[in-house]
Amino acid sequence: MDGIRTGVHVCRGNWSRKDAVHLSGDYEPLVPSLSKMNIRQFVLEFATPRAGDFGIVGRTLGNHEIGLGVANPKTAEIESVDYIVGKVERALEYYKPEDIFIGPDCGFGTFSGCCVATEDTATAKMKRIVEAANALRERYA
Repeated sequence: MDGIRTGVHVCRGNWSRKDAVHLSGDYEPLVPSLSKMNIRQFVLEFATPRAGDFGIVGRTLGNHEIGLGVANPKTAEIESVDYIVGKVERALEYYKPEDIFIGPDCGFGTFSGCCVATEDTATAKMKRIVEAANALRERYA
């Protein structure tokens, strides 16, 4: 059955607006374990510099699909289309366009009674992600 795919999502913290309290550093310590997994997609946070060098993931896991975090759900700042496009273009150095899926880091509703992003902020960020995806489709179609 080709329609159902396997994947893993690595969330590095989404309980506070203070970036300093969340896990940081590149994914290098996880790569040996991730590369042994028989899965199709890795969903990883790359919206902020906390994630480290994307090349570590790309060089090692570039033969998989990537769920690429491009929006920080912990801030009210709405990422620009250019910022998101830049993140995806970095991923394109290692992944085929059809293997890249973009979204927020870790999601917007970590705790139902205590979301770190307002509904308006989450909506604006998702709209910006869609705008960036459309720009990328036009550029790479």
